[in-house]
Amino acid sequence: MVAAANTADEVRTPKARAALAFASSFTVCLLAAGALSITLFGRPHPAAIDLDLAAPAGEKNPAPPRAPPAFAEASAGKPVAQITQTIRAGASLVADPALIENTAQGPLPRIADDGHKPMTAYAGPVAAGARFKIAIVVSGLGISASATKLALDSLPAGVTLGFAPYAGDAGDWARQARGKGHEVLLEIPMEPFDFPDSDPGPHTLRAGQDEEANIARLTWALSRFTGYAGVTNLLGQRFLSDSAALSPMLTYLNRRGLYFFDNGAASQSVAPTVGAQVGIPLVASGPPVDNIQSALEIDRHLSELETQARANGSAVGSAFLYPVSISRIAAWAKGLQARGFVLVPVSAIVTAPK
Repeated sequence: MVAAANTADEVRTPKARAALAFASSFTVCLLAAGALSITLFGRPHPAAIDLDLAAPAGEKNPAPPRAPPAFAEASAGKPVAQITQTIRAGASLVADPALIENTAQGPLPRIADDGHKPMTAYAGPVAAGARFKIAIVVSGLGISASATKLALDSLPAGVTLGFAPYAGDAGDWARQARGKGHEVLLEIPMEPFDFPDSDPGPHTLRAGQDEEANIARLTWALSRFTGYAGVTNLLGQRFLSDSAALSPMLTYLNRRGLYFFDNGAASQSVAPTVGAQVGIPLVASGPPVDNIQSALEIDRHLSELETQARANGSAVGSAFLYPVSISRIAAWAKGLQARGFVLVPVSAIVTAPK
């Protein structure tokens, strides 16, 4: 009997040890997973932003939405200085205190007390003398200094330029662009379908994300520099296809006196439909002219813009800051006037809300 008992104890002891080892390993795995989750996604925190986007009843020019007291995601760079006086670059306006709400994070655009809007104050000049209007936006400026300089040196003033919000000197580049007569857009990073494999960068607007968090990220981007007449999407195929996520963002931009340019990168974009619902001035491009980065294909798409302009009175295209795109757009633009076209900023053909 004693031998049998000892044998049973010997059997149980290895099993107990194995169970204890498994429990310890499982606990360590749980702790490691928790640490990894915090590292990747951060600690959960309650939203600290209180925004009221509804316009007061009977108000002709509603006040802009209040800026968050503190952004949910702070800028890694130095805050832009407060604007207290008018700033110009040559003949072009870059900042007007009447059109700016100064915040601790930087200046935000606003509708002036007299109803004047940033989209008109910062609009580029429109050349006269042609029946058919074509607008084209080149985006991606401000990240690569050499590519940005090439665009500013090569492209005519009628080309609208889009600047990403990330570079610390984006405001300096935008000021140079305004000084050369260009209309300027701010690029807002938005979630693509293959996020995070394709990642626009920090402060990306996310479909399915909390509305207040997206407003905070949008406000961060808006405070990076001044002088832009409107905003456009940086990637954003998923975000622009989600009307529930897009609607409050377009409402916020409209309340700040800006227009929205859909650059055509999102084939399933609902921006035109949602824009009409919220009343924001908006224009949408067809597919980018440089989806295929060859001179032959870019030239063909630019020629198609002329065909569209003859048929409709105006046309809008978009391109990225590829050297071949800059080269072909610059060469194409030289002969436009002789062919009966005029190159205009986007604000000249933006669709006003009905």
